[in-house]
Amino acid sequence: MNRKILTLTLLLAVVPGVAMSASVYKWTDENGVTHFGDRQPTGSKAERVNVRSGTSSDASGNRQSPQERLQNMQEQQNEQAEQRKETAVEEARRKQREANCATARSNLELIERNARIRIEENGEQRYLSQEEIAEKKAEALRIAEENCGPVKNSDQQ
Repeated sequence: MNRKILTLTLLLAVVPGVAMSASVYKWTDENGVTHFGDRQPTGSKAERVNVRSGTSSDASGNRQSPQERLQNMQEQQNEQAEQRKETAVEEARRKQREANCATARSNLELIERNARIRIEENGEQRYLSQEEIAEKKAEALRIAEENCGPVKNSDQQ
């Protein structure tokens, strides 16, 4: 009998201590109503209430809620994807400029080497006149200047 009373007394002494150590959260909803609960609510900030002293502290402290961490992670992934996309666009522009430069230089070399240039139009071949050759040379020079030199701001837009 004494053993049962002793066990019951110990149990009654320990139970309030265990109950007091549980976390209690306090938060206010969008309607201004204050709520208390044993779980931290999702999507709203809550204060952790110290049941023994009655004081409260910010439950999250420096820690972010899972929703905030997920949102931050998604923002970082979107930024990284945007950077990769920009890098791919810049790489494509660079390759296109290199190809245009090589073509323009090849055309210039061809124009410089040959006095007469033959082209095919509508299934017929004909020679370019001196004026047409000068126009083609000016066009090749313009393309070479645009694509073979340093990158200009207008090319980056």
